[in-house]
Amino acid sequence: MKDKELDIAYFVSFCIEQYKVHISATGGEVMSIFDRYGVTEYLSANFDVLHTQSRQWLLEEIDDFIQQRKQEEQK
Repeated sequence: MKDKELDIAYFVSFCIEQYKVHISATGGEVMSIFDRYGVTEYLSANFDVLHTQSRQWLLEEIDDFIQQRKQEEQK
């Protein structure tokens, strides 16, 4: 695994753990949410920008991303 791929994996893991605490859920529940709404792919694809942000900003960004995907589902 290349260094950047490893950095992305650590970043996504960090986001999963932080989001788990943020919404008081299990890791499995967070993974289910992330899978359903494509959060992991979003985090990976936008790693270069997102990994420079604060923990709180990331959590708000994930919340906003999920909300946007939920609204798209309803259309």
